[in-house]
Amino acid sequence: MKHTGEYPIIGVNTFLSSKGSPTVLPEGCKSRPSGKVIRATEEEKEAQIATVENLQKAYPDESATWLRKLQEAAIKNENMFEMLMEATKYCSLGQLTAAMFEVGGQYRRNM
Repeated sequence: MKHTGEYPIIGVNTFLSSKGSPTVLPEGCKSRPSGKVIRATEEEKEAQIATVENLQKAYPDESATWLRKLQEAAIKNENMFEMLMEATKYCSLGQLTAAMFEVGGQYRRNM
């Protein structure tokens, strides 16, 4: 259902009007989405994969350290913002997500 637009995906189709354009455009935004989901090209996908692999190769020790600090902050119910901002310098979104799932579980929407 998410591929047809029947299942709302926040930021993609939930806030589109029936004509396919947003009901409110942010200040300074010059483009209007067509209502179609734009897929990355194969080259764009490969470039992103290479970027993530290079990030993980460049900072293996730093990423492990910051992921641990982020998890500890979550477990202790501390403000995670500072840890998260620092961790994003060394970790991919996938690494951050996996680390948070380990300590907090994963949200599943009831259907």
